[in-house]
Formats: sequence, structure tokens, C-alpha cells
Amino acid sequence: MKMIINGKTVDSSNGETFAITNPATGVVIDLVPKATEADLTAAIDAAQIGQKKWAAIPIWRRAEILYKFLDLVEVNKEELAQTLCAENGKPIVEARAEIGNIKIGFSGFIEAAKHYYGSIIPQGQERGQDHNLQLVTREPIGIVVCIIPFNFPCDLYDQKVAPALMMGNAAIVLPSSDNPLTLIKLTELLVEAGVTDGAVQCLTAPGAVKSTAVKDPRVHLITLTGSTEVGISTAKLAAENLAHTALELGGNDAFIVLDDGDVDLAVEELIWGRMYNTGQVCCASKRFFVHNSLRDAFAEKAVERIRQLKVGQPHEESTQVGCLISEKAAKKVEAQVEKTVEQGAKLLLGGKRNGAFYEPTVLIDVPQDADVSIDMEIFGPVVPIIGFDTDEEAIDLANRSIFGLSSAVFSRDQKRAFHVASKMEAGGAVINGASFFRAFEQPFGGWKHSGIGTEGVFSTFDEMTMIKTIVLKNIF
Repeated sequence: MKMIINGKTVDSSNGETFAITNPATGVVIDLVPKATEADLTAAIDAAQIGQKKWAAIPIWRRAEILYKFLDLVEVNKEELAQTLCAENGKPIVEARAEIGNIKIGFSGFIEAAKHYYGSIIPQGQERGQDHNLQLVTREPIGIVVCIIPFNFPCDLYDQKVAPALMMGNAAIVLPSSDNPLTLIKLTELLVEAGVTDGAVQCLTAPGAVKSTAVKDPRVHLITLTGSTEVGISTAKLAAENLAHTALELGGNDAFIVLDDGDVDLAVEELIWGRMYNTGQVCCASKRFFVHNSLRDAFAEKAVERIRQLKVGQPHEESTQVGCLISEKAAKKVEAQVEKTVEQGAKLLLGGKRNGAFYEPTVLIDVPQDADVSIDMEIFGPVVPIIGFDTDEEAIDLANRSIFGLSSAVFSRDQKRAFHVASKMEAGGAVINGASFFRAFEQPFGGWKHSGIGTEGVFSTFDEMTMIKTIVLKNIF
């Protein structure tokens, strides 16, 4: 499969390629170009021209083009889902759901763009302005570099590319080198639908090469979803040119079950909030703080429920838990679990790895000062259970982390639950549900080391536009 630069499918400038493999089987699916710095520069050259042409197209027409894209996605939805499943390792049922989300995400941004109006500051609002009218408009920010992770590539494509295009920007998509195939296909469909040359491009660039785009002075916004380490290094590079950044980074979300919490409900939400995508979710619940009076019952029911899950090959219709994105990722989870056991935790379930597969795992008696209880983010299907005695202790434990992406609290007392939710130092708090909650409409983003800025229909247009005030002086 080839890259998309300036509306054309192309190889890398030096002809080099790298393999995309199925993480569940190790079989090579396809070869993709290994983009060079020259390729990134060529894409930015094209984006400079393409952005201006695209911005000149009225919003109603941009909307028509993106709706045509959605029609093409519908026609190709099974092929897209099978590609995503094969290159990502997520169960085919989840892959189909992610492809289904494209219509929800793009439609939300398309319709919101039609009603994203400017503002007027009338005459006479302050002394000396009796004769002047101020028109406040939103203009395209320019060239947007979209750095997209492996875990939910299509969902993040929706969140970044749709608003960038609807606001008249050019989008340069840089997918993960682990699984770029689905995003290349989506970009091809956007070009087929009528997005002008250079306005949307997709390059398969190794990690270090991506920095070429980040530090190019012609780039106006870098929107990145990824690790905190990568986010910080990206922000440093972008700062050299005062480029805007929107960063959705790591998380170690707290899942609190108070002494009056519904244990059965909490366990069901654990399945959704920790096992989905084999635990590879930024806002997955990752630290399970359970009141000591409920801890053993919660652990027992969690083990019983997790045992019911079908672990298998991602392409099989009955599979509920697949593999991780790579054997390297599974080895990291394996080492983190071993470290947690060394620090005093007890293994109740799982704990074994087979290639890129890592068994759903439950740990109990996890010390409050264990690494996983604070800042060690495990990107896999692992449930570390930590006990506590009071609401304030649970809040304190949750807030000790450098991360603050999302959070969750379970209680039958809504007032009590709201109090805990309001004290959580995180960008989101879910009451009686797992922290894994992300609607396209909501402003999604983290506090502390979990990011800068938010994404969603509610707020992304503000990130992807610049304010301009046009003054009609002495108009009255």
C-alpha cells in the first residue's frame, strides 16, 4: 500500500518500505513506504497550496464532500473493519464498531461546522466605542499535523481530520507505524470524495521522521494522541515555532468503589472499562480502589466474570479479548505485572503471556505505594485492586498520580458520588460507570500530565481556528 501525498498514491522518495504484520499471527499483511524527511517536506509544500484551495470552498460544499466520503465508507465498511482487525489485533466485533463510529464522528463535526458562527460586539459596549462595530470571526489555523496512535486509529482520525477539514485547514495524517493501513484507505476515500489535492495527506513515517513535520515553521497546529513522553518532546519542538499543540496523553484512571457501591454493576463496568481493546485504552480504568469491606467480594466476582470472556484470534466472531498491538507491548505488560507482584500484590487470575497475547489478569492486595497504584500505566487487560477505608483516603489515593485523564466512582448515594467526582483531579469523572467514556460531542482531555487542550464537537473547532476581529470604525 502506498502513501497519499498531494492527492496521489506514492512510494517513499528513496523507495524503502517496512512491513505491517498481524500481531496475532506474525504474518505480514502488507508493505508500506518508509517516509523520509523529504517526503514530509513535500507534503507540507503541497499542504500550503492545498489548504488555500480547500479553504476557498464554502462550508456547505465541504459538508457535501465529507458526506460523500461517508457514503464511500459505508460501501467499504467490511473491508475497512477486516483491515483494522488484522493490523491492530482487536476483535472483529470491536473493529466493526470503530468503523461504524466514523459516521457518528464525521456527521457531528459536519453539522456543527454549519452552525459555528462568529460574534458581534455592538457599538457602545464601552466608553469610546459608540460608533464602532466589531465583527469577531474564526479563520482556519492553516496546516494541521495529525499524529494518531495505534489503539483507536479510526476514532482519532474522526476527531482530528473531520474538524480540520470542515474548518478549511489542511490535514497531514501521521498514523502509527504499527497499523497505518486503515487510515491510508480512509484518506484515499476522502480524496475520491473530492477533497482537494494537498488538503488531506497520509504518510507512513517512522517515529523520528515525524519530528520533521512537528518542527517545520509552516505547520500551525500539531494535534497528537500518544504517550506523555512523546507529548512533551513534541511540545518542545513545536514551541520553537510557537506552533499550537493539542495533546491527549497518558492516563492511569482511578476507579473508586465506595462502601455503598453496587459491586455487580462495578464488575460489569470493569469488563467494559478495562477489557475493551484488550486494555489498550488511554482512558481505561487502570487503578481499582475498592473499599476494604467490599474488596474481596469485588475481586471474587471480577475473577468469575472475566473467566467468562472468550480470548481468541481477533478475526473470530466469538472473540471478546484479542491480543496486544505487538509482542513487545505484551512483554512490557508482563514485566509490569511481575514488578507489582514483587511489590506485594497477589495474583488471582492470569499473569501469563503467549506472544502478543496477555491473559486478562487480576491482582489483589496491591500496596498503596506500589508503582501501579500511582503512576505506572499498564496498557493491557490488568486489574490491580487497592483497598481503602474512607472517601477522603480514596480521593487522596486517586489524586496522587501525575496523570488526570478520566476517573470513575461508584455509590448508591448520588450526592456522595458527586462529591467524590468533583474532587477528582481529572478531565472527566463518570458516576456509576467506568472511566472509559468518550462521546464525540464531549470536550475530552486531561489534566496534569494527561494533556493540553480538548477534543470533541464541543471544543475542537476552537483549537483548529484563529480569532480575527474586523472593526467597522465610525460605521454609526
